[in-house]
Amino acid sequence: MMVSPQECAHDVLETVPLIMRTIRTEMRNQRDADLTVPEFRTLTFIARHEDASPSQVAEHLGLTLPSMTHLVDGLVERGLVVRQPHHRDRRRLILSLTPLGDSTVQMARAAAQAALANKLTGLSTAQLETVTQAMRILRPIFTSSQAAQTIMEM
Repeated sequence: MMVSPQECAHDVLETVPLIMRTIRTEMRNQRDADLTVPEFRTLTFIARHEDASPSQVAEHLGLTLPSMTHLVDGLVERGLVVRQPHHRDRRRLILSLTPLGDSTVQMARAAAQAALANKLTGLSTAQLETVTQAMRILRPIFTSSQAAQTIMEM
């Protein structure tokens, strides 16, 4: 069966949002009750982006820098995030997760992975291998694309 890049792109556009909805739902369900969705999204962005600046996180979340500063202040006060000067440019601040912040994100990721694994249990071994192979083919293509990375972190 010959499939064009357009047909493949159509299938990706139809399927990825459905997968992302499951991932987002599970990760949000695992967040602490006192952690807002924007706070949780901030933690996951910082986990994926080493040396993330407050302005990068604000852009990702669609917040103003003053709103982002207020949000980060709360995460710092709760011991989930630390602010520190950039190692090369002391004028720039970077955000990092504390061990507590990291464990919060990792627990949510584990729950999302378990939910995905549960949905995939009905597939045959050959289908699981096909899906895994497809993901391994796609990962490097989209890793180099900032737009694709942003979509995956929604």
